[in-house]
Amino acid sequence: MFVSTILTNIHIIIIDFLIILCISSVWFYCYAMYAAITFFADPSPIDLEFHPPVSILKPICGLDSNAYENLASFCQQDYPEYQIIFAVRNPQDPCIEVVEKIIYNFPDLDILLVVSDRIIGTNLKVSNLANAAAKAKYEILFLADSDIRVGRDYLQTVVQPLQDKSVGVVTCMYRSLTKGWVSTLEAIGTTTEFHAGVLVSNIQENGIEYAFGSTIAIPKKVLEAIGGFEAIADYLADDFQLGYLPVQIGYKAMLSDYVVEHVQTNNNLVNAIKRQIRWARGKRVCRPWGYLGLIFTYGIVSSMLLLIVTDGSILGWLGISICWITRLVMAWIVGTISLKDPIVIKFLWLVPLCDLLSFAFWCFGFIGNTIEWRGQQMKLTKDGKLLMQEHPSYQLSN
Repeated sequence: MFVSTILTNIHIIIIDFLIILCISSVWFYCYAMYAAITFFADPSPIDLEFHPPVSILKPICGLDSNAYENLASFCQQDYPEYQIIFAVRNPQDPCIEVVEKIIYNFPDLDILLVVSDRIIGTNLKVSNLANAAAKAKYEILFLADSDIRVGRDYLQTVVQPLQDKSVGVVTCMYRSLTKGWVSTLEAIGTTTEFHAGVLVSNIQENGIEYAFGSTIAIPKKVLEAIGGFEAIADYLADDFQLGYLPVQIGYKAMLSDYVVEHVQTNNNLVNAIKRQIRWARGKRVCRPWGYLGLIFTYGIVSSMLLLIVTDGSILGWLGISICWITRLVMAWIVGTISLKDPIVIKFLWLVPLCDLLSFAFWCFGFIGNTIEWRGQQMKLTKDGKLLMQEHPSYQLSN
């Protein structure tokens, strides 16, 4: 009798907890819809007279999908004065041929290729950025990963928040161009889950405290104030640090309403799993409490568990209906109306599956501190730094 009472009480506690998770998830979905609509409803004004010269730093390694088109998009800007610096470590890198073709096809642009194996830390992408920055002519630096593609109005739009001298960093969200079902699932999760959280954070905190590798615009003086690239050279999430550190010394990090395109490679399942685990563990060490709080956003999972625990009761079916409908509506508003992501438009019905996979990776992110990155086994410290477990070889992050 005593054991039965305990089990009954535990069962009630579990049901109550799952109800709380379902309610919090629905609140999050509704708030994400509000955040997306609010953010994109009032585009930032563009002052065509504000166009300070900028230096674009492009760290490259290997051939991304549509590498020429991605890199060339930065050479077609409707912007009066800018410099592009491509940085690579390996003189035999196949992407050098692509860069040389770009230099030939855009002879009137100020384009420089830097080949240097100088290393300043375990994150070799940051070493590439530091080597490129040494050749930068202008005060404002634009950093963007090699698999990013932009429109002709990119520079003119993204640079605008830097008119405010209190702004130290500007960053952009992204939508994905994919090939293959693995990349498609990743893209849906990024657009409808990760960016939804970014938009909520942007509204709640009146700005953000991090940045994305898709685009980081930062003045040299701000970069120097945080210690330069040397200060982040050992961190896994270098883009996070480039947004976080300026905020810590009093600058603002601004989210631009410009959305760039991320051209994803057609990855196999094994590589995708390794990348998701790396991202999960990276997010856990960067924002531990925020990472833990994600449990309150997995309505697809909590509503399914509620249905199972209540043996298919009316309460369970009500919970799953409300959570799933709200989640799909949120995905539609954030992914298709706001970010205009073509993948979400076509595969909205895959959102529940993406959430289930995301929850699995979230759980796995709590276990272990090792990651695999470009074929290298590394250990992730509690403060987000990388420790090389093997001798470093030719690698770069995406």
